[in-house]
Amino acid sequence: MIKKTITALVLFSVVGFSLAAEAKLTKIGTVTIAKTALGESGRMGGPGMGGGEAPISNEYGLIYEDDQDLVWIDYSSGSKEWPEAVKWAKALNDAGALTYNFNPGVNVAWNGDWRLPDVKDGARKNGFDGSTTAGFNITTSEMGHLFYASLGNPAYYDKAGNVQQGFAGLKNKGPFQNLKADTYWTGTQYAINTIHAWTFNFYYGSQDFNSFTNSYAYPGLAVRSGKVTTSGQ
Repeated sequence: MIKKTITALVLFSVVGFSLAAEAKLTKIGTVTIAKTALGESGRMGGPGMGGGEAPISNEYGLIYEDDQDLVWIDYSSGSKEWPEAVKWAKALNDAGALTYNFNPGVNVAWNGDWRLPDVKDGARKNGFDGSTTAGFNITTSEMGHLFYASLGNPAYYDKAGNVQQGFAGLKNKGPFQNLKADTYWTGTQYAINTIHAWTFNFYYGSQDFNSFTNSYAYPGLAVRSGKVTTSGQ
C-alpha cells in the first residue's frame, strides 16, 4: 500500500511538471490602436478585412505566448501587399499609435519593436513532417509555433501526408477573438526570389511563400518580443 502511494505521488509530480511546462497563452491586457493605425484611413470591415464600416471599438487584446516570449496583438490588419503590411506593423511603433492597458501586476520587458512574425528563410522545400521550409506541421516559425504548439491545432495533412480525419481548420483560438482562418504575411522576404515573402495559412496550417505584388494581398498580425512577469514573481 505504501509502495503504491509513493508511485502515485511520483507519477502525479511528473505529470504536474509536464503540464506546468506546456506552452501557455495569457491575455495580459489590452491595447488601444489609434484609428490612423488600424488600417486604410482607420477603417476596416472586420478583423482581417480592408475598408468597410468603421470599428465599434479600437481596443484589442494583448496575448502573451510564454514559451516564445512573444506578445501578440489580437487584431488583423486589412488585406495588404507585403511591403504595405511591413509598413503597417512598423508604424505601430510610432508615438501615439498604441496605448497600453495592462492587467494589474503585469510587467513587460520589451525586446525589440512591433513587427510581422518571423520565419526561417531558406530554399523552398515542401513536406509534411515539419522539417521543411514549406508545407505542414512546421513549428520553427513564429506563426507555425502559435498554430500548432500553443493553440494545439492539427494540420490538414498529418506528418505522413495523409488528410487528417475530422479536420476542422482553425478550431482552437485560445484567448484570441480576432484571429482569422486566413493566410497571413510574415515579415521575412524570400531571399532566392525577392518579389516573394513567406506566409502562413491559419486554416490549413500550411507555410509557403507568395508574390507580394499585384494579385496577392493578405492581412498582417503584429507581434513583439518581450518577457512578461507579474508582481511577486
